[in-house]
Amino acid sequence: INVPVMIQGESGTGKEMVANAIHKLSSRADEPFVPVNCGALPEGILESELFGHVKGAFTGAYRDKRGRFELAEKGTIFLDEIGEISQQMQVKLLRVLQEKQFVPAGSETTQNSDVRIICATNKNLKLLRDQGEFREDLFYRLNVISIEVPPLRHRKTDILLLCEYYLQKFASKYQNTKLKIDKQALDQLCEYSWPGNVRELRHAIERAVILSDHPVLMINSFQLKDNQSLKYAMDSYNLEQVEKAVITSALERYPGNMSKVAQVLSISRTTLYAKIRKYGL
Repeated sequence: INVPVMIQGESGTGKEMVANAIHKLSSRADEPFVPVNCGALPEGILESELFGHVKGAFTGAYRDKRGRFELAEKGTIFLDEIGEISQQMQVKLLRVLQEKQFVPAGSETTQNSDVRIICATNKNLKLLRDQGEFREDLFYRLNVISIEVPPLRHRKTDILLLCEYYLQKFASKYQNTKLKIDKQALDQLCEYSWPGNVRELRHAIERAVILSDHPVLMINSFQLKDNQSLKYAMDSYNLEQVEKAVITSALERYPGNMSKVAQVLSISRTTLYAKIRKYGL
């Protein structure tokens, strides 16, 4: 099935992962999956990102550029934060859906498009439609299949799986593979409401792994206070504190082996020595 899909849910619930899973289970799985964050780009730049442009189309267009629709040909394009796009961009997107065609900025040539569109939003598109901020015809074109991704606080069983997944991921990344989470800590993490959803959990696990000085992560590793106030992972630490902690951990893990430390940290030996002097390590 190659019809459009609309994924709705709170910020940080993993809507892009759902979109990627849909793509991988579709007949287009062997073709590109191209994500675009529509809310992060101004309208003029978004148009160029989606449809491309030709040389000289605007100031700074020194060469032709392929847009995301062209890059996603035969595959899937994922339009995140679709509720943020302007009325003018909605019209252009509607044309792609209706006619399977688009025109790069500054070009006179129409290009055909065979791309499946999956959208995501944390806004109430029905309300935006009723308020006239989102075109009704585009809404129905995009909302053929609707998927609601529940917040993490309503997916308690997922928390254990996500904790295990991110612990393995970051323990491997930071060369600390013997880490595990205390059972009581897991119980309290499962009871926490996670207002930042999966994104907040991911950051909390990463922070705990980075700053760990013990093979077992206890509840205080996640700054959980009274089972209510687990904060975003890096809120209590500035960048220099985190960097110092990561370098210190690597130096302790590979004492005297500066080449290995630099390799693990993905920096040069010169940069490593400079940071050692900077932090007095």
